[in-house]
Amino acid sequence: MAAPGRAIIKLLGLNIPLLGISALPFSVHSFRSPVVIARHLTKSFDGKRVVDSLSFEIRRGECVGILGPNGAGKTTTLRMLVGNTPPGSGELSVLGFTIPEQGRAMRARIGVVPQQDNLDIDFTVMENLRIYGGYFGLSEKTLRARMPRLLDLAALTDRAGARIGQLSGGMKRRLSIARALVNEPEMLVLDEPTTGLDPQVRHNIWSMLRQLQNEGLTIILTTHYMEEAERLCGRIILMDRGRILADSSPQALIRDHIEPHVLEVHGAHAESWRRSLVLAGGVRCERIGESIFHYGDDLEVLVRSLDAWDGVHYVYRRANLEDVFLKLTGRDLRDA
Repeated sequence: MAAPGRAIIKLLGLNIPLLGISALPFSVHSFRSPVVIARHLTKSFDGKRVVDSLSFEIRRGECVGILGPNGAGKTTTLRMLVGNTPPGSGELSVLGFTIPEQGRAMRARIGVVPQQDNLDIDFTVMENLRIYGGYFGLSEKTLRARMPRLLDLAALTDRAGARIGQLSGGMKRRLSIARALVNEPEMLVLDEPTTGLDPQVRHNIWSMLRQLQNEGLTIILTTHYMEEAERLCGRIILMDRGRILADSSPQALIRDHIEPHVLEVHGAHAESWRRSLVLAGGVRCERIGESIFHYGDDLEVLVRSLDAWDGVHYVYRRANLEDVFLKLTGRDLRDA
């Protein structure tokens, strides 16, 4: 137990005594201070502007999702944030470092998980962690001290000696995340962390990321899964065509940008049913693929009308983040 007057912060397995401001890597007052500051960030390729004057801040301890269809500019934005692509114009500061001038120093203090696992298949789980730690100049003593925590976090303690080819897709993904934490970063950046994984494995990854978030780690991620964004992210930056369309919590985005109820109808006679309707004021209707969507405050009358129709199937539900995406971008995130 800590002595009276001495609090303990546990961050990624480290017990840091709060003896005073100087004992912390950042002050108590700066705990929610910005770790990313972007001002009018712009990037073009071959004369085409793919990131168009973005301005935003990300505060320490936040979990922020950057969402958007293909071509929205989210991957390029992520590459600028981690120092892999220099901004064309504008100002960018990450962890107090000016990018790109101080990109090398910044990269030593962040963790990056790319969309495609780039683990070394010739080595074991433990060797992958050790070799990656060597890139940061970590001593063997330091690595030995950190290994148990990383293996436990990734639920790979009993597979430490296994080669990469012996691991499942979910195990490889968990190892990629653990490897990105070997330098005990202040910020973790993940590009599509659960793409291609089955639902159970996806939930395991979410649990791993929630644990890191609860320990105070700043997390930035891109994802095509709306449930993932709603479960993990306290804040969503929604992009399209290089610009920010909306920036708020998932709950606020749903409240501010979409009607509260959705009736989704499909089937052989769905179009005939739609033509028979006389829509009340305040009800919005649109077709997306084979489904007809109605949005409004109260759609009970429409739901009751479906009872008289055969060959029509429906779902009546609360609006969600994917509905917001469809309305603001006009595209289905799953097909983006």
